[in-house]
Amino acid sequence: MKLPNLVAAAAVVSLSSAVLANETYRFDPSGSAIGFSVHQFLGTTHGKFTKFNGKIDVNREHPENSSLTAQIDVRSIDTRIKKRDDHLRSAEFFNVDKYPQITFKSRSVKQTGPQSGDILGDLTIHGVTKPITLHVKLLTPLNDTSRTRWGITVDPITRRDFNLMFAPATETVSGISQTVAINIEIEAKRAE
Repeated sequence: MKLPNLVAAAAVVSLSSAVLANETYRFDPSGSAIGFSVHQFLGTTHGKFTKFNGKIDVNREHPENSSLTAQIDVRSIDTRIKKRDDHLRSAEFFNVDKYPQITFKSRSVKQTGPQSGDILGDLTIHGVTKPITLHVKLLTPLNDTSRTRWGITVDPITRRDFNLMFAPATETVSGISQTVAINIEIEAKRAE
């Protein structure tokens, strides 16, 4: 094989490896769920966000070079009671006019098992950014490169840490817990 042909073949193999190593997926909201639950007195309030998007960049050969970004439209909060949702959107709580999005941006990825990993990143809510770790479990087969589905667990967040507090009188009588449990399942499709 002549040298120019050898160089061209090596370039094609190198390019193919790069293409295989980096895959981009975009959230599919129809197959995903971002929910939460909060205890109040003897009951639990369950809610979700219905509008969100995100991007997953996967490097299968070097998972530590993978990344995740996500944005949630806070106006899309849904606890199945309109009056409560309107109050949560108001300046007294989420203040969606000033802080319309919740965002997450990964800083590092660590593989913890054949189909699991930890994603450390920055969560920004209500203008406050705090580090959190997402514990991710891949729910689709490793060889499926057309889509990916993740089950995600995270330690509960504390409302106070993000300045998500009602007026003191409301906090006193409401019986609303400071801790909020997060429930996430993400399905994402390979970007064209």
